[in-house]
Amino acid sequence: MIDKMETADPKTSETIKNPNLDWKNHTEQDIETGTTVDTLLVTELVEPTSFISSKWKLYLVYCIVYLCATMQGYDACLMSSLYTMDEYSTYYKLEANSAANASIVFAIYSIGQICASPFIPIMDWLGRRKVIWLGCGLVCIGALVTAVSRDFHTLIGGRWLLSFFTTLVCSAAPAYCVEMAPSKIRGRMTGFYMTLFPLGAFTAAFVSYGTGKGFSGQSNAFKIPLWVQLVFPGIVFLTGWYIPESPRWLVGVGREDEAKAILSNYHFASNTEDPRIDDEILDMKNSFGGKRLSDPLTMLDMRPLFSSRSQIYRFGLVVAIAMIGQCSGNNVMAFFLPTMLYESGIKSASGRVLLNGVFYVVLWVASIIGSLLHDLTGRRKVFLFTTASLSIAMVGLAICSSRYEATHSKGSSSASLFFIYAFGALFTGGINTMFPIYPAEVSSNILRSKSTIVFNVMAPLFQLANQFGAPKALEKISYWFYVFFAFFDLFEFAIVYFFFVETKGRTLEELDIIFDSKNPRKASTDKNFEKLR
Repeated sequence: MIDKMETADPKTSETIKNPNLDWKNHTEQDIETGTTVDTLLVTELVEPTSFISSKWKLYLVYCIVYLCATMQGYDACLMSSLYTMDEYSTYYKLEANSAANASIVFAIYSIGQICASPFIPIMDWLGRRKVIWLGCGLVCIGALVTAVSRDFHTLIGGRWLLSFFTTLVCSAAPAYCVEMAPSKIRGRMTGFYMTLFPLGAFTAAFVSYGTGKGFSGQSNAFKIPLWVQLVFPGIVFLTGWYIPESPRWLVGVGREDEAKAILSNYHFASNTEDPRIDDEILDMKNSFGGKRLSDPLTMLDMRPLFSSRSQIYRFGLVVAIAMIGQCSGNNVMAFFLPTMLYESGIKSASGRVLLNGVFYVVLWVASIIGSLLHDLTGRRKVFLFTTASLSIAMVGLAICSSRYEATHSKGSSSASLFFIYAFGALFTGGINTMFPIYPAEVSSNILRSKSTIVFNVMAPLFQLANQFGAPKALEKISYWFYVFFAFFDLFEFAIVYFFFVETKGRTLEELDIIFDSKNPRKASTDKNFEKLR
């Protein structure tokens, strides 16, 4: 490996300090003269070569943070499982298997997300670690309220609390994962965060299935799953105080010495003399442009998101990933899966709960596979393959559903079930695992929390449109609703192809150069840029 200290070049330093210079001309000149851009070389130097290394402490920290994702997965599957139970409907005096009642329960969660969004910059003030720790404690309070609720209004209030504080935790946790990880394995390390989403989901499904069987006719059939919702945030609350703070946040608030100690301890096997530590800290400081993260007077000032062409481009990508994440047809699958199973010929309530659980086991396996692909194939290729495949799956589901409506045959019912599972696996592996990675990667260090606000406002808005519109659409136009999503997924494919930037293997600071170029998408896929790596 080339020694970084021997290959540093004054022209290189100028380019990194002034990312507005033409990166393409600079890289071509470097290729001709044989010099190497030292900041790009940092990526090659700082990464562990495998998961079996002296970095075990880093992986242990990530295991704790990953548990934050289970909270969203558990809740999503919990309510879709409970509303199929007669005990739940009787206790809260609701109409059994009512998609409208399910919409209210799910919609309040989206409303809580929107209400929490203005408070996301708290993670710039308190730090990522404190928000994760304190937020999980408050999530436990929300779960407690739902578990002891005696009427539907209290249940809804508890779910709002759950949603509010889960949003804060699940905004800080992905940012932490992206900022803490070495760039070479950032895709895997952050992608694995979302593999815990389906783990939480199938835990909820099988707990609900077990209590539904074991406590049939009793309120414990749905109360126990509500109590179990305390487990995952409780574990993070008990252990989260002991994880290190994000080094990029520490640099952003002027605590460089603490950031150096963390990089040394978790990236460089406690080698405090490694010169690469100072290089990383310098790149981080330059990325903030002399500004600090924790200024409470500017936390909700969104104008910097539109301060330059590159920031507007980043803003557009964050909105696009929010749309893709909620409008690809996945919300119909997640929230109304039991209803879809019923319409596909699965009439038994216990059978639907069981298949709901199996569905999330499939998603868990798919999420693991998908997270491994991010650093192998790149983000763009995963997005392109997935959006095209989702369109095909929706076409297959529409055809099979139409055949089932006409014939009520077991074959068409089984085929519909296959496409439901295939769609879920494709979306979870290709799109869902991108949620903690891509919005954070395409956001600058100084504006990451503001971009997270945008994502956490836009995603629930898109989600609400699905939650209120989907029940009526499924009722009125049936399988034609799937055809609509098939075409919309092709529209998403076009957006990805023409605008999405490749972030694979690049440091967060290096991406600043990409976005400052004339055409960020083209710059990110240019072969000349890759020759420097």
